[in-house]
Amino acid sequence: MRFILLALGASLAFGQAQIPPQEQQELSSSLAEAGNSTHEFIFALENHLKKYPETKSRWELERALVKAAKETGDDGRIIKWGALVLARESEDLQTLEAVTRGLARVGDKASAENALVYGRKWEQVLRSLEPRDATEKIRWQTRMDLDQGLSRALQAQARAQIVLGKFAEAEGLAAKSYAAYPFDESARALAQARMGMGKMEAAAAAWADAFVSGDAKRPEDLTAMRAAFQTGAGERLLAAHDRFNKWNEEKIARLREYDQNALKGKPAEFVVMGVGGEKLALSALRGKVVVLDFWATWCGPCRVQHPLYDKVKERFAGRDDVEFVYLNTDEDKNLVAPFLEANHWSKNVYFEGGLSRLLNISSIPTTVILNKRGEIASRMNGFLPEKFVEMLTERVRRILAE
Repeated sequence: MRFILLALGASLAFGQAQIPPQEQQELSSSLAEAGNSTHEFIFALENHLKKYPETKSRWELERALVKAAKETGDDGRIIKWGALVLARESEDLQTLEAVTRGLARVGDKASAENALVYGRKWEQVLRSLEPRDATEKIRWQTRMDLDQGLSRALQAQARAQIVLGKFAEAEGLAAKSYAAYPFDESARALAQARMGMGKMEAAAAAWADAFVSGDAKRPEDLTAMRAAFQTGAGERLLAAHDRFNKWNEEKIARLREYDQNALKGKPAEFVVMGVGGEKLALSALRGKVVVLDFWATWCGPCRVQHPLYDKVKERFAGRDDVEFVYLNTDEDKNLVAPFLEANHWSKNVYFEGGLSRLLNISSIPTTVILNKRGEIASRMNGFLPEKFVEMLTERVRRILAE
């Protein structure tokens, strides 16, 4: 709820259409009265739209209503307000997903037909975000987001086809959904489509896939699998488990073609690339206290802080168990080498390689200190120039003494 309020406040504050002061005051008052209740928040926005049907903030309010309706699980409101949002912005991915899935859950044929229309649009928008050719690089997180989104879009269409009794079409869509990303819901849709076609043995295999892919409905999945095929449940579960493990290994290998650090969950597991193309495996620094400096060429305070790091390094110059690693966060990597040359900085600099995301680096400069086991031991967001040298020195000494 707090996130929805913040998002709405930002869109109203920075959106192109500014609403009149009187209307703004009434809206603010209504939202304040709603407090933390999502239901009261919905009531306040709907009343505001009734009173001000021509408000300049209508699109922002409708979009906030869709998000709030998702939070309360109100499919009727998701569909009502989402359709209005999509009439203005037909490629809004979040709203396309919400409306498609809401319609697919309703369960009647008219809603299923509409779910197919929105679902195909959702799929089309996702496919338009795919790289144009093999040379176009995308982040591994983006690759996984696209795979998961496509799986959900195809899964919702499969659900709609099941409602319409078109089981062959549903089977094809569900199979593609599970191939894109093996969600348990995709496997369930595949199993239900196959049962509708009388393909009971194939359905049992899909129920087994659902069982090993997730745990939300495991008892129901196991019961359905046994009903579809009375014998061999253990063998089917083992086969499904092997299929899932094989897919997971292939997924990791595929994502690491985009980024060698994909799905790594600890800083010490990362490998970072230097400005000159050299590699540094942070695991090679185990046994040392490692000071990570996150900086960027455009960051003024980073320039002030840089010589202060040198002062701290001098204090530990005689030790081989302290390492300073400079991690650049620029999006345009081509800016870094010329910057280092122009400012006469050491070229012993690496690109952050996804560590910023892992460590939630939201501002720079940021200093992160790893202990000798490769664990985060301290963190400094920003810096105080007059205290930085002493603060960092004290923290490194403390961690060395652990």
